[in-house]
Amino acid sequence: MYSYDDRVRFSEADKDGYLRLEGILDYFQDCSTFQSEDLDIGMEYLNNLHLVWVLSSWQIVVKRYPKLGERIKIGTIPYEIKGCFGHRNYMLFDEKGERIACANALWTLLDTRKMSPTKPTQLMLEKYPIEEKIEMDYAPRKIIVPEANMPFMEEKEAIKIKKYHLDCNNHVNNGQYVRIAMDFLKEDIKIVQMRAEYKKQAHLNDVIVPLVLVNENISTVLLNDTNGETYASVEFTVK
Repeated sequence: MYSYDDRVRFSEADKDGYLRLEGILDYFQDCSTFQSEDLDIGMEYLNNLHLVWVLSSWQIVVKRYPKLGERIKIGTIPYEIKGCFGHRNYMLFDEKGERIACANALWTLLDTRKMSPTKPTQLMLEKYPIEEKIEMDYAPRKIIVPEANMPFMEEKEAIKIKKYHLDCNNHVNNGQYVRIAMDFLKEDIKIVQMRAEYKKQAHLNDVIVPLVLVNENISTVLLNDTNGETYASVEFTVK
């Protein structure tokens, strides 16, 4: 397992002083980025080869949210590389070493010149240490909204993509989709699981049209373009 130690910052805490879900997501994403950088197959290496890893799906399960100032450890395990796909687990530990959150993610390697999936280089295959995947309740990758529920989805005000939504790959960062979707949840709920499926990239000045279905335990947000095609689907299990 690759890991690093950190501490929950004031800027990451919610109104009650606990790390927000999107903070956990950011820690996990940073962890795999740090691993790639330390292995010398990070951003510079990828840019020189016109390659980029894009996230296809997330499943994050939260047992407990750490408090402001709490010391934490973030870890990641690449457990399978098959074709253009890379499978990873992520873990968040408290100071006692207890796992308080975990995740499963599917990444896709793209050739940015063709914008098509491609296989990792031999160096990447040699560098990434493949380990056993962790024990967790693995959910399906695809998020399906039953047709019977579609008429009950409420269309919200459209959102125009600004510069702050973008990452260094010049498309909307996967965490931003989750942040947008979370704005439509009820107040004072606890998210115990988040699933996200990413279908296409949004860029500067694109317009996102949210469709929202809020239920007691599971809420779903479709973030579509103006033609009804989905950028990302996000599902929250709450209690």
